[in-house]
Parts: sequence; C-alpha cells; structure tokens
Amino acid sequence: MLKTHRRPRMFVARLDSRTESTPLARYLLRAYLSGMPSGERYSDTAELLLGELFANAVQHSDCPDGDHIEIRFTLTGSRLRLEVHDAGTNHPNVRTSSPSDEHGRGLLLVNELAERWGCESRPGGIGKFVWALVAPAPGPALITA
Repeated sequence: MLKTHRRPRMFVARLDSRTESTPLARYLLRAYLSGMPSGERYSDTAELLLGELFANAVQHSDCPDGDHIEIRFTLTGSRLRLEVHDAGTNHPNVRTSSPSDEHGRGLLLVNELAERWGCESRPGGIGKFVWALVAPAPGPALITA
C-alpha cells in the first residue's frame, strides 16, 4: 500500500500567560513536528525561537492578568511559521545588552536564527502577534557509490 503524507494544518493552542507554560508550548511544537516527514529538520531552532517569543509575551506584555497567549504553527512552503499572539500593545524591539545583563538577548537570538521575523497588530485591533519563519536545517548528505 502506498502511503501519502498530507501537509499538516495550522496548529493553534491557547496557554496561560505564565512562565511555566513555556515548556508546554515547546512540547506542543515538538508533537506537531513529529507528525511531519522532515519535522526534525526544524525542531532545534524552532523550539528555541518559540521559547523566546513565548517568554517575551509573558514577561513584556501589558495585557491583563489571567489573559492567555495563543501559539500557532504552520508549514508555509518549506518554511515553518511560528506565531505568538497576546493582547498587549507593546511591540518588541531588538536591543543591545551588555555582557553583564542577565536578560535581554531573546530577540537577538530570534533575529539571528529566524529567516525573517516581525510583529503585526491582530485583526480586530486587540493586541499583536510576533511571527518567525524557520528554514529547515540541511538534511543528511547522501552517500553515492
């Protein structure tokens, strides 16, 4: 029997706006990627970027207590698109940090590791979402005899 792989659909989940939800967000991404034929080619970079974007939404959003953060993943062409939605109005910006700073390097990582990233207002005018495109890591080299 011939097996066919369908493209995965967009995954959407709403998580509590708490630091403790960050590992759950990464776990859900790992589960999503495990259902893709080449999902492992995205996993390391995608998990790191999602963790940074989610943590930023928790720490820097001015949204009300008890609000949720929505995560979305989808494959767009050969790129994995990550989105983190929150009801806050503060848009992220990359800042320089000194070597002694304990925080403030998350968006530097996103800027370096994502193929592209950005921030947009959410439809309906409440809040924003930050997105990042992740290119697949090179696959294993084929050995020819």
